[in-house]
Order: sequence, then C-alpha cells, then structure tokens
Amino acid sequence: MWRYDLRMESHPEHPAVARVRAELAAHGAGGEIVWLDDAASTAALAAAALGVDVGAIANSLVFLLDGEPLLVLTSGAHRVDTAWLGSRLGGAITRASAAQVKEATGQVIGGVAPVGHPARLRTVVDVALAAHPQLWAAAGHAHTVYPTTFGELVAITGGTAMPVTPGA
Repeated sequence: MWRYDLRMESHPEHPAVARVRAELAAHGAGGEIVWLDDAASTAALAAAALGVDVGAIANSLVFLLDGEPLLVLTSGAHRVDTAWLGSRLGGAITRASAAQVKEATGQVIGGVAPVGHPARLRTVVDVALAAHPQLWAAAGHAHTVYPTTFGELVAITGGTAMPVTPGA
C-alpha cells in the first residue's frame, strides 16, 4: 500500500479520485488518500487491508428513496434495514442499480466515496460510526480509501446522523 498526500498536485490519478481529493481539500479534510495494492470493494476487504475493525469502515451505499438517490454511509459491521430506514425518512427505499449509482455519484460500486459526486446527494450517516475515533471511507476508486471521522463525514456531506437499523 502506498499513500498519496492530498496536497500533492502532480500525481496522475483516476478522475473520480481527483474529484474526491478536491472536495476533501475544499472542506479542509486533512486525511491522505491511500492507494491499496488490491481492490477493497467490500468493508471486509478494506478492513483486512488496513488492519482495522470492519465497523470502522464507512460504507457508501446508494439507494433510491421514492426514486431519488439517497447516500447511506453505514458501518461495515452491519446492514441497512431499508424498510425501517425508509419509514423513518417517510418513503420507500430500494437498492440502486450499478448504472444508477454511477449516474448519481460519478463513481462505480466498490469505490463510492462520501463526496466527489456531480451534485450533493441527500445523505444519512449511520450513528454506529461514531463509536470509532478513526474511520476509513472509499475515495472514488476500489483501490482507494481515506481516513476520516464521524463528525467530518456529517460535516462534509451535510448528512443527517441517525441509526440505519433498529437498535443500533
């Protein structure tokens, strides 16, 4: 694994990662984007590559809430209860297709970051993530992650902090 400092401008990189880097910098986020040797397209793979608890992985999942994109940043340690969360948000949640994820985020499944999208998405940030002082999120490509915190995720996404499953 090698690290790419957010301040380094000369490194050629994937366009989605460049958009994430630019948005993180615009928000004053100080974490470095880390390029992993192998793709970390699941929370378990990312946790293993980084040597952290799977609960410290902030999964970026795209759903549709009554047909509109909804980004849910959830702990890698559990699943989103879409029926329960939909009722809390006042609508019906369905899983977005790969094409819908790409259209909404400009990124592909397995590398979707919390930011760097063509337009700001309505976002829910799983309160279970607050249990970890440092979190890791994808950075626009399946080989990239970056360190962040619960507070930073809420701030940079403009998200709503709430449980995504009962009892969480």
